[in-house]
Amino acid sequence: MENVPSQSAEDYLERILELIQQTGQARVVDIANSLNIRQASVTNMVKKLRELGFVEHEKYKRGLVLTEEGRGVAQRIQRRHATLSRFFSLLELDAETQRRDIEGIEHHLSRDTVRALEDLASFFENNPEVLERFLKSRTGGK
Repeated sequence: MENVPSQSAEDYLERILELIQQTGQARVVDIANSLNIRQASVTNMVKKLRELGFVEHEKYKRGLVLTEEGRGVAQRIQRRHATLSRFFSLLELDAETQRRDIEGIEHHLSRDTVRALEDLASFFENNPEVLERFLKSRTGGK
């Protein structure tokens, strides 16, 4: 049975993957700095993530390495985040509103809901006239 990470664990896994993609490594100090939290907090979460089988910790080397399961969870979180950003951008929401809203809801959406939003975004992208009509209808003709 697949482990179901907490919201906090999902945030860490997503951040670890982002750091690995950006710099080739994810060390405890890098995670702490990027999330603006104490290294001790990161160390505690890393221990939990390791116990759940999501990461391996290579001390004095590259830092954290995502297991296959951990990488899968992190990639799923990234896709969900990207889908929400894509959808909210189509609705012409500003970047700060998008960031706040995505952080607020991304962990509470089912895979089915995310897929539906992805499909709706694709529909709007493939039918720009419908999107334009929708945007005009909600803003009173802007």
